[in-house]
Amino acid sequence: MKYELYYWPEIQGRGEYVRLALEEAGADYVDVARGSRGSAAMMKMMEVHKGTPPFAPPFLKAGKLVIGQTANILLYLGARHGLAPKTEAGKLWVHQLQLTITDLVVEIHDTHHPLGPSLYYEDQKLPAKKRTAEFWDERVPKYLGYFEQLFTENGGAYITGRRLTYVDLSLFQIVDGLRYAFPKRMKAFEKKILGLVSLRDRVAARPNIKAYLASDRRIPFNEQGIFRRYRELDS
Repeated sequence: MKYELYYWPEIQGRGEYVRLALEEAGADYVDVARGSRGSAAMMKMMEVHKGTPPFAPPFLKAGKLVIGQTANILLYLGARHGLAPKTEAGKLWVHQLQLTITDLVVEIHDTHHPLGPSLYYEDQKLPAKKRTAEFWDERVPKYLGYFEQLFTENGGAYITGRRLTYVDLSLFQIVDGLRYAFPKRMKAFEKKILGLVSLRDRVAARPNIKAYLASDRRIPFNEQGIFRRYRELDS
């Protein structure tokens, strides 16, 4: 089966978590919106008023299925490409962890847009600075501390033990994204999450991921995505 991934062509965003899973699995897929008239095709699919139309990208077309929401797509791919445990309890556990990462992604976005996406960053600089300080004082230790504890207690190479899951790929993206957006803050914090840093390096060294990161399929971080670098927020 050749998958069709629909997401904005200029950013990593929430679609990157799906791209990482497809790349690790060696799946045959096309990043539709990055092709000619691909964005128009994506918008057309969201305007369909029958079947199971997606609310917003990312969404994945797999045969006749159209699957929306990042965690939902990963739940589907994980079971079919060896990126999730085989037991029902294991699948639900990994899905639960991915939903927690989804919450973290929202909070990361809110550091630079605390008043909402309808305003430009320049219109909310002061609230963004306050929100970012709270994020690093309270939320980053809570979220990354939780995953660090899981990794340490499991004693394996990956977050759930010896085998990689899509959650490990997503945590790789979180660490790399925070390094891009907040290089000074992240450098100081990494000594508290040495396990997650080693996990990030292990994922980056996997052959399929290493090849993907070196290719033009990997869109560079930029100031239109979730992880944005603003010097005044990284102090």
